[in-house]
Amino acid sequence: MRKIQKAVIPAAGLGTRFLPATKATPKEMLPVVDKPAIQYVVEEAAAAGLSDVLMITGRNKRALEDHFDRNYELESALTRKGDAARLVRVQESSDLATMHYVRQGDPRGLGHAVLCAEPHVGDEPFAVLLGDDLIDPRDPLLSRMTEIQEREGGSVVALMEVAPEQSHLYGCAAVEPTPDGDLVRVTGLVEKPEPGDAPSNLAVIGRYVLDPAVFAVLRETEPGRGGEIQLTDALQQLAADEKLGGPVHGVVFRGRRYDTGDRGDYLRAIVRLACEREDLGPDFRTWLRAYVAAEL
Repeated sequence: MRKIQKAVIPAAGLGTRFLPATKATPKEMLPVVDKPAIQYVVEEAAAAGLSDVLMITGRNKRALEDHFDRNYELESALTRKGDAARLVRVQESSDLATMHYVRQGDPRGLGHAVLCAEPHVGDEPFAVLLGDDLIDPRDPLLSRMTEIQEREGGSVVALMEVAPEQSHLYGCAAVEPTPDGDLVRVTGLVEKPEPGDAPSNLAVIGRYVLDPAVFAVLRETEPGRGGEIQLTDALQQLAADEKLGGPVHGVVFRGRRYDTGDRGDYLRAIVRLACEREDLGPDFRTWLRAYVAAEL
């Protein structure tokens, strides 16, 4: 099996749930403590050894390219001031990986965004990371997924247990157990099932490692729920017929995940991450305890 080196990050969404903040600012650039959310995602890819990152963008997303580019004027100003600590932090984003960008154009769903990556990815297995899910670096989910793909072939999805009443918010998997405790074989997938119709409580979260055979399936996939080309539908076909591109496995993730796609969860993610920071946590936790005590 080939060593996986390429990551694809879809980032063409309009971010309507965060309006008016996202009217002129990409939602991926909204700060989580003191870094934009998208930087956490690229850092995760780099930590898993994926040195080539393709970002699928759209209109008004130029800020993403600027963030991962060098800013010589700012770096020069920090150098003159002798502010070495901030200089290092500014340079971090431009040194993470080799960045590439392509516009999705007509946003027709996650499956279509992944299909836009085909000319860059070619016939190699690759990872897809969604920007709304931040995975704590202490829980190396993506490294585990690439390990499974390189060993078993086919495609690998990240799964997480959710409450039954939340299953309609996700794609849910029908699975069979394997000898590995955190690994299951995916036999079917349903995108946002109606309440009571979910095949399990294992929901697909925003990490995938895909066989390039997915591109041929996506080209033949009709628009599904919401009139969009769903990646879940393509993975369902791969799971149903392994001759198309190998098996589909799922890694059941039980680590720390921060959801930044919802306003409330976004705020909770900021609080959790700020509390764990060595430089901010002690003072912030003290203030937070006093604030919560006063509100109660």
